[in-house]
Amino acid sequence: MTNQPAPPPGATPINIEIPNDLQVHYANFALIMHTPSEIILNFTSVLPGMTSAKINDRIVMTPMHAKMMLTALAENLQKYEAQFGEIKLPSGGSGLAEQLFGHAKPTGE
Repeated sequence: MTNQPAPPPGATPINIEIPNDLQVHYANFALIMHTPSEIILNFTSVLPGMTSAKINDRIVMTPMHAKMMLTALAENLQKYEAQFGEIKLPSGGSGLAEQLFGHAKPTGE
């Protein structure tokens, strides 16, 4: 996380601080929803044999910021694969996300 791009010419750089006591949560499952003005990312961990899981973290952002994050994730995955090799996904075709995560439905809030 140290290879941050330089700000555009004339832009004031933003100093980002990561606190030493920042809580870290592992997530291997995301439930993604949207409204006309927001993208909502809910994260949790699902282990084999579990029949339910509680959402640990929720991130809400604008669609524009979600698309910018998608681009940043794609760029970082390309760099990761260049360094460590291709990430192999389970076979499943275009419905892979639905196969892996489609059975999970949010309970009433």
